[in-house]
Amino acid sequence: MSVTTTALLGFAGWFVLLSIVLGLYRVGLVASRKKVANTFTTDGSDIPGFGQRLTRARDNCFETLPAFAAIAFVASTAGRLDVTDPLAMWVLTCRIGQSLVHIASTSVPAVLLRATFFFVQVLIYAWWVLRLLG
Repeated sequence: MSVTTTALLGFAGWFVLLSIVLGLYRVGLVASRKKVANTFTTDGSDIPGFGQRLTRARDNCFETLPAFAAIAFVASTAGRLDVTDPLAMWVLTCRIGQSLVHIASTSVPAVLLRATFFFVQVLIYAWWVLRLLG
């Protein structure tokens, strides 16, 4: 398996893990009778604090997974994994870092760090697109 494929699988696995943790968190709220099962909102706004941050971290992961998957698919089918392999693990590391910071805090320094992790991912995607088109 290529580095790009491994990173993409890790990215998808990270989304799955965040989804499981969110599901367990919500089950805990229902089991403790703090929430009724059919009252959760999709954006997490009804479970403030940790629950809302976890929901947004999971959603952010889901929102950017298609871009990584599309670029990885093109690189793989074009036989150009030489373009994506060197930075693929950086994308995964930044994605996990962004999620963890998002879950931990919404302080100004945390938001700036989270934005940095996101911006690095976007810059890598842009670099890959330019290299694959060129």
